[in-house]
Amino acid sequence: MQRTTTGLVCAALCVCLTAHAAPFKPFEMDVVETHDLRLLYQDPFQTYLVPHTIRNFENSMAFQEKLYGWKPSEKVNIILTDFSDYNNAGASASPFDGVSVYIAPASRTLETMPSSERMFMLMNHELTHVANMDMANSTDLKWRHFFGGKPRQVDEHPESILYNYLATPRLSVPRWYLEGAAVFMETWMSGGIGRAQGGYDEMVFRAMVRDDAHFYSNLGIVSEGVSVDFQTGANAYLYGTRFISYLAYIYSPQKLIEWLRRGEDSERYYAKQFEHVYGKPIEAAWDDWIAWEHEFQEANLARVRQRPLTPVKHLVDTALGSISRSYYDPKTNSMVGAFRYPGVVAHVGMLSLDTGKVRRITDIKGPMKYRVSSTAWDPATRTFFYTADNVAWRDLMEVNVDTGKRRMLIKDGRIGDLVFNPNDRTIWGLRHLNGYVSLVRIPPPYTEWHLVHAWPYGEVAYELDLSPDGKLLSTSLGEIDGSQYLRVFRTEDLLNGKAESIRSFDFSPAVPEGFVFSPDGRYLYGSSFYTGVSNIIRFDIESGDIEAVSNAETGFFRPLPLEDGRMLVFEFTGQGFVPSIIDPVPVDNPSSIDFLGNEIARKYPVIRDWNVVGTLRDVDEEKLITRRAKYRPYRELEYSSGYPVLLGYRDDLALGWNFHWQDPAQLHDFQITAGYSWDSPSDEAVHFNAEYHALYWYGKYWHNYADFYDLFGPTKRARKGDAVILGYEKALIYDTPRELDFYSEMGWYTGIDTLPDNQNVSTFLIEDLLTFKAGLEYADTRKSLGAVDDEKGWRWNVETRVDHSKFDTIPKLRAGVDLGFALPWKHSSVWLYAAAGAADGNRLDPLTNFYFGGFGNNYVDNGEIKRYREYYSMPGFEIDAISAREFGRLMLEWNLPPIRFREVGTPSFFLKDIRPALFGATLKTDPGKIYQRTTSSLGFQLDLEFTVVHRLPMTLSLGWGVGYEDGDKHDDEWMLSLKIL
Repeated sequence: MQRTTTGLVCAALCVCLTAHAAPFKPFEMDVVETHDLRLLYQDPFQTYLVPHTIRNFENSMAFQEKLYGWKPSEKVNIILTDFSDYNNAGASASPFDGVSVYIAPASRTLETMPSSERMFMLMNHELTHVANMDMANSTDLKWRHFFGGKPRQVDEHPESILYNYLATPRLSVPRWYLEGAAVFMETWMSGGIGRAQGGYDEMVFRAMVRDDAHFYSNLGIVSEGVSVDFQTGANAYLYGTRFISYLAYIYSPQKLIEWLRRGEDSERYYAKQFEHVYGKPIEAAWDDWIAWEHEFQEANLARVRQRPLTPVKHLVDTALGSISRSYYDPKTNSMVGAFRYPGVVAHVGMLSLDTGKVRRITDIKGPMKYRVSSTAWDPATRTFFYTADNVAWRDLMEVNVDTGKRRMLIKDGRIGDLVFNPNDRTIWGLRHLNGYVSLVRIPPPYTEWHLVHAWPYGEVAYELDLSPDGKLLSTSLGEIDGSQYLRVFRTEDLLNGKAESIRSFDFSPAVPEGFVFSPDGRYLYGSSFYTGVSNIIRFDIESGDIEAVSNAETGFFRPLPLEDGRMLVFEFTGQGFVPSIIDPVPVDNPSSIDFLGNEIARKYPVIRDWNVVGTLRDVDEEKLITRRAKYRPYRELEYSSGYPVLLGYRDDLALGWNFHWQDPAQLHDFQITAGYSWDSPSDEAVHFNAEYHALYWYGKYWHNYADFYDLFGPTKRARKGDAVILGYEKALIYDTPRELDFYSEMGWYTGIDTLPDNQNVSTFLIEDLLTFKAGLEYADTRKSLGAVDDEKGWRWNVETRVDHSKFDTIPKLRAGVDLGFALPWKHSSVWLYAAAGAADGNRLDPLTNFYFGGFGNNYVDNGEIKRYREYYSMPGFEIDAISAREFGRLMLEWNLPPIRFREVGTPSFFLKDIRPALFGATLKTDPGKIYQRTTSSLGFQLDLEFTVVHRLPMTLSLGWGVGYEDGDKHDDEWMLSLKIL
């Protein structure tokens, strides 16, 4: 599980709410408040969590305030949602302090998450984020007073990037800084249970040292490490936690807190503050850590090697990233499972144990980072069951491994941890809903499930298996106090409503993972960091005893016992997991390692005093509650910020001010921008724009509309006159990456002199215009790990439009379809774009025509980067130079593999990659008419993707196109454009 810490998290949540709110009509949430908290939830589904959330929030808040000397600038807004089958959360401090929470249980895969209770862990982690980002000294507070709040960076007004830094400087930090601090605090606030003390983190760096893998610098980790490595964003957690733990160990936890604080004498920029506290640049300290880490892990490797290592036979030459639970197929001598590794879209595949080659069977929609998918196998019918949408609401799928034919069995069933029972041909699984876990049974034809048992909140079952005779079921079970058990049940008892285990073993605080029955049913084999290294553990079902059957150097996972006594396991390496064969021989006292967390606690015992578990008993949430109500976003609007802005009106500069109101959950948004341009004609000098956005609806009014990006032509968005616009947008399908969006908009324009969408087309005598448009946009695309653009799939769109003036009413219809194919060349793809349109009316009427021409990018822009893909773009021709009542356009695009950069720039401003693309387009206008035209464009575009202020995306594009008409060259065009955010 990964957490996303971003200033836009609430906006993302708004998208989720828009997509999933349909069953709750009218949409509403409940709110409960304390002095420091505003908690939003859905009654009655999440009401049971309210007291527990308040207690954990108040408990963590008190600790954060004491440790950092921090007082929140406003109430912290926490939103509980159930839009994912696995626990996750995100935090922000601009424009408001907020946390969004997915309440489902956390994934225990690879023990990448601690075993403490989820809400306790989340509050400690996310409030550390809020504290780190919101902390302010008197200078910051003066800026917040001037702006009336904490402006968020928005692309409409790029000046807000500077304003955000002035008001909330500790938002302008790399992700590893925030995640490292939060994981470190989360671990010690729970008494040492957490990732800063975790076996997985130790294993990652131990494997990197053993395999001489590259250690990213503090620049490399953000420029390349979170993009191309199989762990992607998890590297920010791994590196950040490790570096911060190193600082605590070498220099003390107190000095670490001094760096993280935003005191009166602290430096605004986090790196300057680091040098102020530690007396050296952060780059030098990072290099010191890497050297120290090598020494520390070499010592751990020496300890592991004190006992004979388990011999390992690798089945492939290179690591395969992440792999699901897999199964042996004797018919083909293959391993069938789900794979996710850089350069290839996640898929179900068969790994030949003879050749080491993977045969791809079908793509997996929505894979998870480490477990990829939940899987089960029916060898009799050659059917592989797997889950799609693993980071949302899981679908149950099946595919025949011989024919590749697949079908969906249960949509949004939210069932995973699958296991197939060959005796009665049922599938068993675990279902997540509203924070609870339940055991379900799915009989053939696998289109509906039946409840077997539901555990109370806090008890989390995971990793199921069934004995070969189907009489026993095993599962790992986490208790609310953090205990982790392996339990064995009789299936007959479970079906009769008796959920009492017949065997059990307490692995606490380690996690028992991937336990499966041996072919004879006598043992369970699984993995656990029980000894500090993830070894294969054998559990004797009769006696209840355990013993290690491996001594791994890094770690073994997901054991698959074979009939001949050997065992297929996944060995962790510096590049990912490698399917391997071992002989599971009992090992007495397998080697142990030293944990950096233990060394910190031993050297600085004060860190043990950070444990806040016991203080939960002192929180009486009922006495703290100050308000209970229904949450109505339009009633909750409050002023969030205001600041000066620059605007462009055609070729003139305008100065203005932007005023912004939002509700705390950012479901509704109202802003006003007013400006004045001195060089414009007197009747065009005043500019005003007002917009209100709700969940589905939006309304706009503008007078002499001005736009910042008009300062950097050639595309002009400014328009003379007045307009009133009302729009509606709704996701009809939100099944990422499969989406179907509906949109509609009605606008009334008066006093205009050019068409609203075409800057170079005069309205002649049309001063008043009424327009209506409605459309559908569908997308179902895929891309592989490490890709920078969609690599395969398809999209389509259709739009109808009616324009009404005093002269005529003009209907138009336009449609398009895009098809993409991944090439064998890693991260290279070919796309075909087709579009066509037709209108009715007199072709001399400007409303009748479609208009084409140009790249369309401004020198500084916030629109689509690859604008040449749009139906109206024709590089080599002037904007709006080509007009047509009817048209057909075809474009072929070849996206070449991106060129990656690891060390170009600084951590606050760096180049990530260059994306080259070649394209060719042909446009046929008014075919069959005497005035028909055939034009074409050929060109290329290079997109240089930058990151500024550590986490804000920018793209500098260089393009060239040449236009042809009837085979003769028309003109060529160069394009240079900087995309903001």
